[in-house]
Amino acid sequence: MQLDHSHRAITNVRLLDPETETISEPTTLRMSDDRIVSIGGTAESGDEALDAGGRIAMPGLIDCHVHVLANTADLGRLGDESPSYLAITAMNSMQDALGRGFTTLRDAGGADFGLARAAEEGLFPAPRLFYGGKAISQTGGHADMRAPGSSVMDSHQCCPHMGVVCDGVSEVRRAARHQLRTGADHIKLMLSGGVASPTDRVDSTQFSDEEIRAAVEEAEAANRYALGHAYTAKAINRGLRLGVRSIEHGNLLDEESVQLFREYDAFLVPTLVTYERLKEDGAANGLPQESQDKVDNVLHAGMEALRLADEGGVNIAYGSDLLGGMRGWQSHEFSIRARVQSPGSILRSATTTAAKLLQSEGDLGVLAEGAYADLVLLDRNPLDDVTVLSDPETAISHVFSRGGLVTGR
Repeated sequence: MQLDHSHRAITNVRLLDPETETISEPTTLRMSDDRIVSIGGTAESGDEALDAGGRIAMPGLIDCHVHVLANTADLGRLGDESPSYLAITAMNSMQDALGRGFTTLRDAGGADFGLARAAEEGLFPAPRLFYGGKAISQTGGHADMRAPGSSVMDSHQCCPHMGVVCDGVSEVRRAARHQLRTGADHIKLMLSGGVASPTDRVDSTQFSDEEIRAAVEEAEAANRYALGHAYTAKAINRGLRLGVRSIEHGNLLDEESVQLFREYDAFLVPTLVTYERLKEDGAANGLPQESQDKVDNVLHAGMEALRLADEGGVNIAYGSDLLGGMRGWQSHEFSIRARVQSPGSILRSATTTAAKLLQSEGDLGVLAEGAYADLVLLDRNPLDDVTVLSDPETAISHVFSRGGLVTGR
């Protein structure tokens, strides 16, 4: 897979607008230097032109919850891996995501400035990568991967472990500042227990109010934001009141949660596909038994939470959260959400709403003059049936990233 960054024009192409849920008449879209330079008119001399044959173009997809370094579902084992080995597996997973039409990824714990820089410099074909460095966890929290009898954490700056353990306001503040010092786009906080961690309960709340506020304050001081891993309504609602901008998972939210999301203009990032795959394939991908036992706690509640949030007008962004060999199911989230949401709302979750969450409105998630030249050409119309995106091999004919052709058939 190689990127070709010559001046390009796509002719005879129909543009999908996720906000208006409309598709344009055939037109010409020109790209140069990582940007869309014009829509309409004709190709210019010197352009490498592609006749789309009436295909639909939509903005490149955005996945707001990935872990590119998590090459196994046994997250505790990452601490025994070589950072360079994990970096290479991350490169492979990022290229695979790009081939599925995901031109932007937000890493929710583990990825660092080195991976983001390599992607930005084009050292390998990759989506744009928004990263937060290590997730911040309390002792015994969701990113504390020590078994009950262990006491030592790793000291690697960026990996192998995807989290850093700290307790008290000063330690949390220092940890947040350290991630921001490296150029992090966001700060990840563990607000409740989770499935993949060995010693915490899913229904636990984590960190004190003061600790959460400290991380939120540091993120806001750097014009960034905090996202919070949370399952229960108690953990979700507490995080929203304390200024956390993005709630990850949120399977057990309630009506009060919906009100708070709207009051604070916050975002929900469901990751429903990961529970289906953990149930089916978790054991084969290294998920420990104690984590397998937790999956049912969150699996069945997720659809109802999505329904409540969708009907309540919550900002909902696309997320997958798949680990190890399960990451090939990244696009299946479209089919799961289609059981509850309309095609237009799902498309917005992976384009315009996601771009708003990433503080990149106008650059990402749209096909407009001046926007980044990230787009996919489709053989089928996702406004008629959004589940076609769950099978990118048949639905997507071409992927463009940073103005270059990634793949085409």
